[in-house]
Amino acid sequence: MNDTSDSEQDAAPRPTLLVVDDEDGILSSLKRLLRREAYQVLTANSGQAGLDELARCPVDVIVSDQRMPGMSGVEFLRQAKELYPDTVRMVLSGYADLQSITDAINEGAIYKFLSKPWDDEMLKAEIDEAFRRKALKDENKRLSEQVRMANAELVRLNAQLQDALAVQQQRTELGETALAAVQEIVNFLPVPLLGVDPDGLLVFANAEAMQRFAHIPLLGTFVSEALPREVADLVTQGQGEALINIDQSSYRVRCNAVDSIMMQRGHLLVFIPDSTP
Repeated sequence: MNDTSDSEQDAAPRPTLLVVDDEDGILSSLKRLLRREAYQVLTANSGQAGLDELARCPVDVIVSDQRMPGMSGVEFLRQAKELYPDTVRMVLSGYADLQSITDAINEGAIYKFLSKPWDDEMLKAEIDEAFRRKALKDENKRLSEQVRMANAELVRLNAQLQDALAVQQQRTELGETALAAVQEIVNFLPVPLLGVDPDGLLVFANAEAMQRFAHIPLLGTFVSEALPREVADLVTQGQGEALINIDQSSYRVRCNAVDSIMMQRGHLLVFIPDSTP
């Protein structure tokens, strides 16, 4: 059995509730109760029909009766958890089969138990809370993926930078020609780089740094005057990493001690754009 409270032609996807109950009267009552809510409602009259519906389209929240022929609500929700673990699952029951329901809650198969007969406003409030829980889980998952991607990019850029620094170190004694070649490599790295001499004076900026920080007087300026305090603290410490903001953009800054590359016993500052919210 398959019904929706909205047209499938909606351009913007809406949160979806699946109600599973073997009594058509219960399904009709719940559809009427929830027809004005901000989510679409799907219905199924058995556990197997509920699994079929889950396979057909994405579902955020499931409300299932417990006592159904063929497959109990708890068993249906256990299978739903295995196949669609991101759903928020609730059981609606008027029977005192609390042990199996309690076990399922402890296993994580069920988020909450709702009793029959229900109070309309309380039921709607519980379903709204389930949707908020699902939205929070989705947001956490999205942020975790962003962090994973940002970390992978940081590793890649760090490896690229280390390769460039290794090349620079190898070319240090080759004279002005080799030094110019190394500086060109550094100049075209896709992250801002700044060189600081032993006195804390900014003496080098690659093309990316000059472009991103065009409004900041860099060369010939002390790092403590041109950049946020956290950067000056890194230079004072001699090495380390800090998260800073410049013009509403976030950067993960790494400080590396450098000998005889662009300055004598100075420091190289690497500004890696940070996309973490």
